[in-house]
Amino acid sequence: MDHKTLVDLITIPLFTGIIGYVTNWTGVLMLFKPIRFHGVRVPGLKVLFPLLPRRVRILPLIRHDGRLGWQGIVPSRADKMASIAVDKGLAKLGSVSDFYRELEPDKIAEHLAAIAQDEIRDVVDQIMEKENPQLWHDLPPVIKEAVFARVRSQLPELVRNITDEIGQNVDQLIDAKLMVIAYFGEHPELLNELFLIMGRKELTFMQNFGFYFGLPMGFVLFGILQLYPAWWVLPLGGVVIGWVANWLGITMIFEPADPKKWIPWRQGLMVRRKTEVTEKYAEMVADKVITLQNIGNELMTGPRSDRTHQLLHDALRPAVDKAVGPARTAVRVAIGGKEYDQIRTSLATEASGFAPIAFNDAEFSKQQSVRIYRFISGQMKQMSSRNFVEMLRSAIKQDEWLLFFHGGALGLFAGFLHLAIFGV
Repeated sequence: MDHKTLVDLITIPLFTGIIGYVTNWTGVLMLFKPIRFHGVRVPGLKVLFPLLPRRVRILPLIRHDGRLGWQGIVPSRADKMASIAVDKGLAKLGSVSDFYRELEPDKIAEHLAAIAQDEIRDVVDQIMEKENPQLWHDLPPVIKEAVFARVRSQLPELVRNITDEIGQNVDQLIDAKLMVIAYFGEHPELLNELFLIMGRKELTFMQNFGFYFGLPMGFVLFGILQLYPAWWVLPLGGVVIGWVANWLGITMIFEPADPKKWIPWRQGLMVRRKTEVTEKYAEMVADKVITLQNIGNELMTGPRSDRTHQLLHDALRPAVDKAVGPARTAVRVAIGGKEYDQIRTSLATEASGFAPIAFNDAEFSKQQSVRIYRFISGQMKQMSSRNFVEMLRSAIKQDEWLLFFHGGALGLFAGFLHLAIFGV
């Protein structure tokens, strides 16, 4: 064996093993880092950008403002991944009404009533001072106290009716897809956290697999080079090895969904850990995504919040009638129908402000998230392996080709680097 052959026998497998590891290691980094786009402005790119094919424009490589750089695939696709996560994932677990039911509306009602009990006296006082101060000042203290007492006594039933109304109409009050998209759009780092928590073991395996696959493939490439000693063999072989290393690494994580005896690894590595992944996924979603706080924010400030406020007003306006009781007609005549209706509207407006306080109570929200966690975990455990894989993989599947292309590009670079150092 001559010196050149011996050098090739040693260096080619070493190169392919190292490049395989670097390919998969950087591929994992490309999935998650950086969270925000980092790049430099390229003259003319801003003008050229609108002329590029859409498939190129949506790559995390370039921006419409003319910058060239990179953003992690997962955070760069936050909107799309959140949309797919709803369609393929959360939608399989249940509807918004299912999640709301698990949050125990009766407990929400009790919590909301407890908050309102402490505040309703000031609310009534402020409204009456604003809307009809003379009447309010002229009322004897005993009558005022009677009004306060009647309002407080009506609160538990009133609030329970409100939470029931929300539950019956929650699918019309909340667009779950928009809620999740908006949330992940504002917090793209949570998508990274979600993937890293669930698949940390598999991602570590993928990095190491690049070396384990690349090293023996180097000996195969060496053998091909002995049969076809052309300069293009190493670059072309590097492309194939880099591409296949990433493709095989991703495939081994998710496929096959069901055990296959004729496949060396039998079943997708993440699917084998279905129970463990289920627990982590359920915990993450319950703690960060489908929370009482997020549902409350969507109800009160989301795209359909006008419907929620109308529902609250319709439910709260009769509270004045119930507070006044049998004297309602006499009071209405005494202060005028328009003024009476204004008081009812003002009370509804002010009282609806208690809802965000209840929904945004972090401690109470944390207590309720336990039920969401149990619900999601239970639903996922009943999913078939195929649906389980689809739910986890669908969010990144459309962009996997970028990782494969990245592997091929590094393999091409490694082939030319070997030629530059050791010659043909």
